[in-house]
Amino acid sequence: MQMHPSQARGSSATATSSAVNPRIPGIRSLHSPGPTRVPDAVMHAMQRPMMDLMDPRVGALIAACEDGMRTLLGSAEAEVLFYAANGHGMWECVTANLCAPGRSLLIAGGGHFSDSWAMQTEILGRATGTTVLRTPLAEGHPTDPAAIEQVLRDDKAHRIAAVLAVHTDTASGITSDLAAIRRAIDAAGHPALYVVDLVASLGAAPFEMDALRVDVAMGASQKGLMCPPGLGYVAVNARALAFAEAHAGPRFYWDWVRRASDLQYKKFCGTPPLAHLAGLHAALQLIAEEGLANVHARHARLGGAVHAALARWSEAGALRPYCRVPAARSSSVTAIECISGDKAHDPEALRTVARERFQVAIAGGLGPLAGRVFRIGHLGDMNEATILGALAGVEAAMTVQGIPYGAGGVAAAVASLVEGTGAG
Repeated sequence: MQMHPSQARGSSATATSSAVNPRIPGIRSLHSPGPTRVPDAVMHAMQRPMMDLMDPRVGALIAACEDGMRTLLGSAEAEVLFYAANGHGMWECVTANLCAPGRSLLIAGGGHFSDSWAMQTEILGRATGTTVLRTPLAEGHPTDPAAIEQVLRDDKAHRIAAVLAVHTDTASGITSDLAAIRRAIDAAGHPALYVVDLVASLGAAPFEMDALRVDVAMGASQKGLMCPPGLGYVAVNARALAFAEAHAGPRFYWDWVRRASDLQYKKFCGTPPLAHLAGLHAALQLIAEEGLANVHARHARLGGAVHAALARWSEAGALRPYCRVPAARSSSVTAIECISGDKAHDPEALRTVARERFQVAIAGGLGPLAGRVFRIGHLGDMNEATILGALAGVEAAMTVQGIPYGAGGVAAAVASLVEGTGAG
């Protein structure tokens, strides 16, 4: 009997895996913060036959995706460019267009992913004569706008070309205040471009590119956009495009100026990723049908349910939210820190039991948080039932692993959801 792909077992399978039970009914519930579950409508769209590249429907598909992304990003005028790339590729896309000899890029401290972006940018910076600066970060806290303002005030010669900030750090489940960062740049009176990584937040949390005066926004397909990995995007306003044109560096595939064309083959530096674009178009239609405000409210509601459950679980003293600032807790993903000090309470072992025995796939810690946290993703194609099922599965896995947790977590999540829907 052929096994459903969702039931495939890896090398970490335990004694409860397919070696004992060759078939598990149903599907495994995916609660990674990326890749996220892909809706059937998106999968079906991606299975459509390929088209001749001169078919006018190809141009219509590209235009529909560009318009849909501008609506989602809250920008009337930004140039939307698509790349066959993941989030790391889009980081390089941004920095390849902004690096310039004698200039600096300021990467705001925001967690594991801002650190990774900085390390990646430093490599390109050394080749182009660009200095990479960082602001400090307090563990468990969002980006500090005051630190950004101070660095910009100290830059009397205005060598800093751009401030680069991660909206939601997937590793820590922390969302930083983009409006506060905008105010910090303005307060410093600095002309730096404002660049935002939306990989883990677009489609899950409100974002208004034009209202925030963000010059560059970038992200990828596999999270709130509900598509498979492999499609990256960048939205660039006229100011950022002018900077890239005036500071042309050694780039070709990533070049915004080259891509910002009405010619289809230039838009994609060759063949467009047609299947991914078809999937994105279907995903954008799903978001439009639900209504963007409703999408954001749903993510806030589901994230609040996870936070409510965690508040109860934390009462036993073995767990706590990694994010120390309640207002900064993400509507995309929640990072839960294991603080009992008991080596038996290993987040990775917990993940294995949750995935293999209870069919709930959650994420582990990244970078400095590896072995310290587990993460529950609650973004994308999610609803109340999927969240409650995930929380129950995590409770079951913690019970098996002997991790102390306060009672009533799922009940607290239910109560949060009931209140969130306005039911009496």
